[in-house]
Amino acid sequence: MPVRSAPPTASGHLLKHLTLIVVALALLIVVAVGAMAVGRAMLSPGTVIDALWQLVTGDGDTPLVARNIVLNVRLPRVVAAAMIGGALAISGTAYQGLFRNPMVSPDILGASTGASFGAALALLLSLGNMPVRAAAFAGGLAAVFITYAAARYIGRGSSQVLLLVLCGMIVSALFQAFVSAIKYTADPDSKLPEITYWLMGSIAKVTWSDLRLFAIPFVLGVVPLLALRWRFNILAFGDEEAESLGVNAAALRLVSIVCATLLTASCVAISGVIGWVGLIMPHVVRFIAGPDNRIVVPLSVILGGAFLIAVDTACRSLMPSEIPLGILTSIIGAPLFFLILLRTQQGGRQ
Repeated sequence: MPVRSAPPTASGHLLKHLTLIVVALALLIVVAVGAMAVGRAMLSPGTVIDALWQLVTGDGDTPLVARNIVLNVRLPRVVAAAMIGGALAISGTAYQGLFRNPMVSPDILGASTGASFGAALALLLSLGNMPVRAAAFAGGLAAVFITYAAARYIGRGSSQVLLLVLCGMIVSALFQAFVSAIKYTADPDSKLPEITYWLMGSIAKVTWSDLRLFAIPFVLGVVPLLALRWRFNILAFGDEEAESLGVNAAALRLVSIVCATLLTASCVAISGVIGWVGLIMPHVVRFIAGPDNRIVVPLSVILGGAFLIAVDTACRSLMPSEIPLGILTSIIGAPLFFLILLRTQQGGRQ
């Protein structure tokens, strides 16, 4: 008779999770250092590490030009890409767990289109950089609030998953129409190119002051989702089973939607629309680590950040003029998602 292996123990699961976290963090560090070394002015990884060490300790003899390139030009972009990629990935993971649907992305409730409308309106009115970001953030929050309020009104107080998704589709279509109307009325020589470029996504102009502001919604969104990650496993059995196990499904869904909305709206406010990250990265993480959200959620933050750092580096390195970030994430994300679906279907037939 074949000998069956013993089921993994709790300590075995913990060791596996810690190993995955350490490997993912090491990958993130390698990708970040490589990103700061690659560009039109090529630097060695040693020079990058010396510049970062000098930033931390004050000791070092890194040349001034190299130090300025690393600390003032490339480091803010790397930090921004890591935070935005992690925020979008964990938002997608949360939504896919909440709605029990692997096709859900962070913009399912209209946050991205609402933020796009707010930013496009601010750009049309010739407002400054910070008012544009504030309008985008407010537009994203407003769109999700309308979606949630409409779903509760139609469902007579219940928070039904299907109603939320359908209302999100309606609100997204409405705000997308508003964006199209703004683009139609914008000056084609000045405002229209500015609005179009912003909507394609870029972190080329992100500064340290932008990152300090972005850190507030980032922490407020990521920390609760990390703390609630084990409850997503219970929610996978359905609302009734979750209630029987002592989990308030409606409250969990509301808190998670608020956190994911904060993250998505703030990401669009700082970088424009960047698609596919929140859709494909949860699938990539599940392929690596399995379906357990206790490890999927934190790994999504780390690997999502590493993915967007790599894509942003390609955006500024492949061509003489920088490629908008949203374009390249779509070019990479669409075929990658197709491969994920193909492998999933092949695995289901076996």
